[in-house]
Amino acid sequence: MSETKTRAASLSHSLRGRHVAMIAIGGVIGAGLFVGSSAAIAGTGPSVLVSYALAGTVALLVMRMLGEMAIERPGEGSFIFHIRRGLGARAAFLAGWLYWLFWAVVVAAEAIGGSAILHGWIPVDRTVLGIVLVLLMAGTNLVSVRSYGEFEFWFSALKVAAILGFCGLCIAALFGLFGTGAPSVSRLWSSGVAPHGIAAVLAIVPTVMFQFTGSEIATVAASESNDPGRNVAHATNTVAARVLLFYLGSITLILCVVPWHQLVPGHSPFVAAMQALGLPGAPLAMSIIVLIAVLSCLNSSLYVTSRVLFEMAAHGDAPAALVRTGRGQVPRRAILTGTAVALCVTVASSISPDGVFAFLLNASGALILFVYLLICVAQIRLRGAMQRAGRRPAFAIWLFPFLSWATVAVIAAVLLAMAVNPATRAQIVLGTGTVLLLLALDWFTRRRHAR
Repeated sequence: MSETKTRAASLSHSLRGRHVAMIAIGGVIGAGLFVGSSAAIAGTGPSVLVSYALAGTVALLVMRMLGEMAIERPGEGSFIFHIRRGLGARAAFLAGWLYWLFWAVVVAAEAIGGSAILHGWIPVDRTVLGIVLVLLMAGTNLVSVRSYGEFEFWFSALKVAAILGFCGLCIAALFGLFGTGAPSVSRLWSSGVAPHGIAAVLAIVPTVMFQFTGSEIATVAASESNDPGRNVAHATNTVAARVLLFYLGSITLILCVVPWHQLVPGHSPFVAAMQALGLPGAPLAMSIIVLIAVLSCLNSSLYVTSRVLFEMAAHGDAPAALVRTGRGQVPRRAILTGTAVALCVTVASSISPDGVFAFLLNASGALILFVYLLICVAQIRLRGAMQRAGRRPAFAIWLFPFLSWATVAVIAAVLLAMAVNPATRAQIVLGTGTVLLLLALDWFTRRRHAR
């Protein structure tokens, strides 16, 4: 039996289509939208919508490419399996560890964000609160994949309901049904559409693109669902588009309610909009919503780190002991490994916030973009092989190969922009160093096995 078949047989297939879709949404809609979008708006003004449209389109195209590859071999693994098919074992080793490292740091970052909110309500050390949050979400993952899926479904549903409710209130205020502050669509252009120039619109794209990271989790979760092919197709068709709509819709309405220059970076623009409308209890309500978003992202992050580590172990790219599953076909060793790393990073954020933790954050900044590049190139290679064999994919990306190569070009341009920008240059340097280190580790490991 092949390793991929062993993996498929070893993990549970109890997730449903609704779980897969909400798991992907849960990994994307987090503190980045509810809080981080304020910095993007302040840096570009209303033209930030162009930045979000560009970044969201890239996420949509990457998802479509993933869907094309996954439906050809449904249920056999995550996108790492398809990178292995298209580019070989070394590329899969690199993509798997880059992706795992990225999400391991995200787990700690989300725990820190959640602890900051709880610290305002509970007089307990923030590091302790962060550790408690990581352990709680690890417990959810350890019980069963179905319990994880249900938790993520309802938490993601609450986030989506909060965004839809917010949009409904803003639209009602625009029609003059209630509220204060005289919201108006004219605020999108009355103070200048691009007050800091086109360069600022492009410069903020890397930051915005990271907020869309996580939609690809759907292809990881689909391999544990009851109908992998159908669920991948549904998630690919809907998840990225829905997330793009949530981001663009909510931020457009915020800009109509609050003059963009009044938004403060680091403070939730959603709270500012509700306060401008005269809604009482806005800060408390948004704090609860952000906490839910953080817990949801934390839950998804722990899930994806364990599944990626499990898949790599099945192919010999991680310790073989991690491929074992416990009761309920849950990869508990892989979950516990990711949890242990996340706890170490969380503690490091307290002991050395400007040293170890800052280094890890900067090192992880560009990793996901390197992974996206590998996904795109793998899709181009696999599609070319299909065409040479006279076959057509059942679920194809549009306008191949133009859109596939265009996506590669945009991601490469983003990486170049990060290298040129002094504020993000460290992320490229440290990310490139991580890639070289992993390639050296892969070479050393294979040479030792050959001996």
